[in-house]
Formats: sequence, structure tokens, C-alpha cells
Amino acid sequence: MLVDARLYLTSYVLDIVCLQMARDLQCSEYLQGLKKSLFSVHSIGENIKLLVDRPDGTYCFRLHNDRVYYISERILKLATNISRDKLVSVGTCFGKFTKTLKFRLHITALDFLAPYAKFKVWVKPGQEQSFLYGNHVLKSGLGRITENTNQYQGVVVYSMSDVPLGFGVAAKSTQECRRVDPMSIVVFHQADIGEFIRSEDTLT
Repeated sequence: MLVDARLYLTSYVLDIVCLQMARDLQCSEYLQGLKKSLFSVHSIGENIKLLVDRPDGTYCFRLHNDRVYYISERILKLATNISRDKLVSVGTCFGKFTKTLKFRLHITALDFLAPYAKFKVWVKPGQEQSFLYGNHVLKSGLGRITENTNQYQGVVVYSMSDVPLGFGVAAKSTQECRRVDPMSIVVFHQADIGEFIRSEDTLT
């Protein structure tokens, strides 16, 4: 199944519109999962419009073989010359759907989402390597966290020099982070740039 999803902004509410024919139930479930996991959880919110309408052209999202690809319309038109069953990958893979239709972000989406993230966490230099090996962030390694971050809010993890390192989920709210002991987990690990080496074969 191939679904073309365009994203529009209306009163700060993201409406994802299915433009190509597909089974209504299946299409709806995929797009709801995409909206919840990709845009709401990591809270780029209304900034999603900036991903679609870019100065260098119009971009869109394609669902192919349970993977969501971010691609320019110019490249998309060229890709139509390749039959669907032979098309392996096109554009940048943002993530994939599990068998239960839960969307999992891939680290390949980091460079596109990081500039628009509203909630961020900065880790100390001594915590960077641990996070890049797939470990959670402890309070002892926390440098800064965006004010008013709620528990279980999706966050982008940065180094103290503002280099994006990956994605995570806040295990504690901003207020709780000030009170917990140094060995408490404050950010659950989701994805990190170390996966470009560790999981190279599964990212596309």
C-alpha cells in the first residue's frame, strides 16, 4: 500500500489528509499513528508546516512498505518511473510502523525535526557516550531541560554544545528533575546517532 500524506495547518491543529485511494480504515489508522507519534509526541506542532513548504520546494510524506519517507515533490515525480514492488527506498526515512500500527521514529529524522522541537534536553559531556550507546539519561548527566516539560513528553537530546544526539521521552517533569537523586532516570532513550553505525542495515 502506498499513501500520500499532505500536512496542512488550521488553527494550530494538524490535519493529515489522505490524497490517494486506500482502504478507509487502514489509511485512517496509519495517519492517526503518524500524527500522534511523529508530530505530537515530539511537539514540533504547528512547525510541521515548515517541513512541507520549504524555500527550496514543496515536500511531502509517503508511506511505503510500512515506512514513512520525507521527500521533495520533484524527486517524487521521478520515482514514479519505478514500479512500487521494485522501489526499495526514496527520500529520507522518518520511521516505520510496527505490526500494531505504532509509529517508531528513526534517527534519520533527527536533522529535520531537531530545529523545530519545542522540548529539549541537554546532556553533560560525560553522559554523551552513554546515551550514544543506547542508555537512558540520568539526573547526574543532565545539563539542562526546557522549562515546563511534562513527564512522558517527547524531547530532542542535545550535547551542551547544541549538537543534536537523538530522541527521548522525559521520565520526569522539569520540576521533578530538580528534586530527584543523581542516579534517577530523567530521560528514556528512544534513538541516537550511534545507530547510524549500530543499526545501519535497518535504517532505510
